[in-house]
Amino acid sequence: MTVKTPLYEEHAALEGRIVDFAGYFLPVQYPTGVIKEHMAVRERCGLFDVSHMGEVTFKGKDALANLNYILTNDYTNLKTGRVRYGVMCYEDGGCVDDLIVYRRGEDDFFVVVNASNRFKDVEWMKAHLQGEVEFKDVSDEYAQLALQGPLSGDILSQYTELPQKYYSFIDTEICGKKVILSQTGYTGEYGFEIYCRPEDAVFLWRKLLEDERVIPCGLGARDTLRLEASMPLYGHEMDETISPLETGLDFGVKMNKDFIGRDAIAARKNRSRIGIRMTGRGIAREHCDVYKDGVLVGHTTSGTHCPYLKGAYAMALTDQAYEPGTKVEVDIRGKRIEGEVTELPFYKKER
Repeated sequence: MTVKTPLYEEHAALEGRIVDFAGYFLPVQYPTGVIKEHMAVRERCGLFDVSHMGEVTFKGKDALANLNYILTNDYTNLKTGRVRYGVMCYEDGGCVDDLIVYRRGEDDFFVVVNASNRFKDVEWMKAHLQGEVEFKDVSDEYAQLALQGPLSGDILSQYTELPQKYYSFIDTEICGKKVILSQTGYTGEYGFEIYCRPEDAVFLWRKLLEDERVIPCGLGARDTLRLEASMPLYGHEMDETISPLETGLDFGVKMNKDFIGRDAIAARKNRSRIGIRMTGRGIAREHCDVYKDGVLVGHTTSGTHCPYLKGAYAMALTDQAYEPGTKVEVDIRGKRIEGEVTELPFYKKER
């Protein structure tokens, strides 16, 4: 059954084009259109409803040990108030999901999982719990807004103090509403994510949209922004057949500790995630074959026209890494279109 987020009526009132995404009714775009929404985030500020994301908690004496065993990253030195990325793997090294971990206290962790994987993730985590740990799925206790763009800090600072570092968070209030406010996001841009009670979501949504510098944005812009910033998406750049090392997530994999799937990951002959800029006329989408010197070397995992960069780009999984500038061809509807390997990320904001 498809579920409405607490902001469903707001999206409808703003004439958002609603689609079923991961079991939730969400706007893919508003009348402004994907390109204008995308550019607003790059140049000013956009507001997203991401209440479909899942949240779980690990608490207790063995909470840290469980996270370190279930996830590929190491959270031992993660300080309270900081956030760290990680991947959850099967025994064969394929990805269950990628997620981020918030440390709220010595033995208190708040973990955000992908909406489409919520129930699968919860069951996987439950099946591998050890020792003294209290695990809970708290997804229904939170709504989530993402305020993204170079002006997001100026806009939010009217109402609250801000976390000052990327991948940090604070517990605070916005106009009397209690929130977890983190400097995180999935757009490649400076921005914040706001976790609040579902009953406070409409108030906060309306309050932020009172500022004329903010426009509402949908799933379409969220996807073009993340792809332009070369951020991997579960089901595209990673899935149960792809290891985190293959998709370029080395920074989130600590092979010097024990975790589920470590030995299998180490034994794999890894492929590589590469970036491709299309130099011929055509937009590569997912599942397009990639050729080098006439030889099939892999396939695209995501691709689109990137509005800010004003060109067509794709990410691909190939048999090996290729140097930037390497010429390739991408099969787009039966026609091989020229492209060249380019560095990832395609877009990186100035800090």
